[in-house]
Amino acid sequence: MVVGELAYERDLIIIGGGPGGYNAAIRAAQLGQSVTLIEREELGGVCLNIGCIPTKVLTEGAEKLRSTRKAADFGIETNSIEFNLAKLQNYKLNTILQLREGVTALCKANKVELIKGSAFFLSEDRLGVESGDHYEVYRFKQAIIATGSSPKIPKGLKVDHVQIVDSWSITKLSAIPEKLFVLGSDYIALEMAMAFSVFGSAVTILLDGEDFPFDQSINMELMRLMKKNKIKIIKNVSISEAYVEQNTVSIYFGNEKMTGTHLFISLGHSPNIENLGIDRIGIKRTNRDFIEVNQQCRTSIPTIYAIGDVTEGPHLASKAIKQGKTAAEAIAGLSSEVDLRFLPIIAQTTPPIASVGLTEQEAIKHGYEVDIGQFPLSANGFAGLRGEKEGFIKVITDKKTSLFLGMHILGYGAIELITSGILSLEMAARDEDLLFPAYPHPSVNECIAEAFEAIKKQAIHIPPMMKREKSNV
Repeated sequence: MVVGELAYERDLIIIGGGPGGYNAAIRAAQLGQSVTLIEREELGGVCLNIGCIPTKVLTEGAEKLRSTRKAADFGIETNSIEFNLAKLQNYKLNTILQLREGVTALCKANKVELIKGSAFFLSEDRLGVESGDHYEVYRFKQAIIATGSSPKIPKGLKVDHVQIVDSWSITKLSAIPEKLFVLGSDYIALEMAMAFSVFGSAVTILLDGEDFPFDQSINMELMRLMKKNKIKIIKNVSISEAYVEQNTVSIYFGNEKMTGTHLFISLGHSPNIENLGIDRIGIKRTNRDFIEVNQQCRTSIPTIYAIGDVTEGPHLASKAIKQGKTAAEAIAGLSSEVDLRFLPIIAQTTPPIASVGLTEQEAIKHGYEVDIGQFPLSANGFAGLRGEKEGFIKVITDKKTSLFLGMHILGYGAIELITSGILSLEMAARDEDLLFPAYPHPSVNECIAEAFEAIKKQAIHIPPMMKREKSNV
């Protein structure tokens, strides 16, 4: 078929079958829409196949290895502990396959039409779809762009996916790096640095700035934990060149040269929009080259929406999922909108990190006079009996109104605990709203209550001296 011939008619076409795309497809189908989902690779997108899930299999493997090494404290004795990366890789592939089959089954159960191919806009209401030598044209009433992003690689660096790797290929390594350099400061850089440190790599983090992107208290504790775990950190690094020679990676920055066995680059992602033909039809971009959307994810062309990594904001599956559902609901005529103010940021590190709302620095910049409550996990009985004493919960409130502004957690259970902070921020809670309930005992949940009690110097499990010191911070 050539352009100009009869086009197949469709109601809603979604380009991209990642978390945003398939959630949008299923939500639209729930609302009575006839949906066609086009994916050029595998259903589930980058997140399921080469991104979120593979990296989390590695971090979970590292956590199980770490906890197994501590099992003797609980009377579980083993003569030796060995780590087999090949078995973990096999488990990863099986997990991906099972999840992908689940997504496929859900789409089919919701009568979502699945088409494999590369889609691009021919006009404001027409798409071309290529799959090998096969080419077809579709006319649509509405469309959603959910094509995701690709790892951003600085000029002068070339990823060979063997010794110089990005976030898509680090999870495919067949051997543990002897000496791993990690360039970046985002959550993926942290996750992989800590995981491979547990696996046995000598790890050096090359920060692309001065610090990690979290609240200052978490950043300080991260620096301490890195030092404790013998992970080196070099700040403000901009690599000018890196190349592989005789199984060694040589890295140059400034007047410095370092050598290792592997370099992992994690410096964010660029939107996958170059081959979509969006400029041809006049879809507006932001000054950072993302697709411009409103709160319903509608682009400058009213019948075309965009979600996920092709839009401004954090490159997170949670953002894409929320946007996908919102776009589907807006297309169905509902008054749904996206508000990402309280989007949580997490890292499946050891221990994990979770953050939502304003950091202390941000709250001060916004003009708040802040109250800070911080409670160490080392003072919590349940964390203690589990042997998980590293970290803390930090909460921030407005001194004048007691309005809750942010929660930042480093430690065991952080990612599950942060939901309390998300819901509280969404409901504009004040400190009394989190002080009033009874918390389960024994549990790490009690740290939330004691963090808020610390603001008022009422925390039971913080010694008076510590209370005075924290009040002077």
